[in-house]
Amino acid sequence: MNAQNNVQNPIITQLSRVISKVFTPYYIPFLAFFVLFKFTYLNLMPLQYKLSLLSLVFVFTLLVPTLSIYIFGKINNYTMVELNHRQKRFIPLILVSISYLFCVIMLYRIKTPWYLNSIMQASLLGLIIITLTNFKWRISEHMFGVGAIIAGIIAFNILFDYYTIWWLCLAIFVGGFVGSARITLGFHTLGEVLTGLLLGLICTFFMLNPTINILIMKYF
Repeated sequence: MNAQNNVQNPIITQLSRVISKVFTPYYIPFLAFFVLFKFTYLNLMPLQYKLSLLSLVFVFTLLVPTLSIYIFGKINNYTMVELNHRQKRFIPLILVSISYLFCVIMLYRIKTPWYLNSIMQASLLGLIIITLTNFKWRISEHMFGVGAIIAGIIAFNILFDYYTIWWLCLAIFVGGFVGSARITLGFHTLGEVLTGLLLGLICTFFMLNPTINILIMKYF
C-alpha cells in the first residue's frame, strides 16, 4: 500500500502543477470578454470594436502582468515557485493591480458598456483585497478566479436572459480540481481556498449589480 502511494504521489503532484498552470487566474478577464463576444448578442458588435477591446484587455491583464512579474523575479533571482510565497508575492500583486487599474480607466475612457467594465472592476477589487490581506493571509487567486467565473455566469444569465447550466456545472467541476491542486501543492490551506472562492463570488456579484454601477458612475 505504501509503495503504491509513493508511486501515485509524484503523479498527483505533477498533475496538480499542470492544473495550476493551465487555470491561471490572470487570463480570466480576457476569456470572459471573448466568451461574451462569441456566444451572446454582443457578437453583433463591429469586429474592429471587439478586437480593440480584446487587445486592450489582453495587454493589461496578461501581457503587462506577466512581463512585470517575470522581470521582478529575474531582478531578485526569485523562481516562480518562490513568487508564490506570501512574503514574496506582495510586489507582484501590486504590479498586477496597477495594470488592472489602468485597464479599468481605459475602458471608462472609451465608453465601454458598464457590464464589460464591471468584469475588470470585480477583478481589481478582488486583487486589492487579496493584496491588503497578504500581510496576514494568503487568499487563493486561483479560487478567486473560479468564484468570479461562477458568479459571472449566473449574473450574465440574469442580465442577458439566457440559460447556460452546463457552463455553470463545468466551472464548478473545474473549480474543484483547481482548489484541490493548490492545496496538494502546499500553496494554500483549505480556508484560503474557500475564502478565495467566496471573495470571487462576492466581488463579481457586487460589481455586476446595475444599482452598484449607477452609484459608481454617479460618484466616481
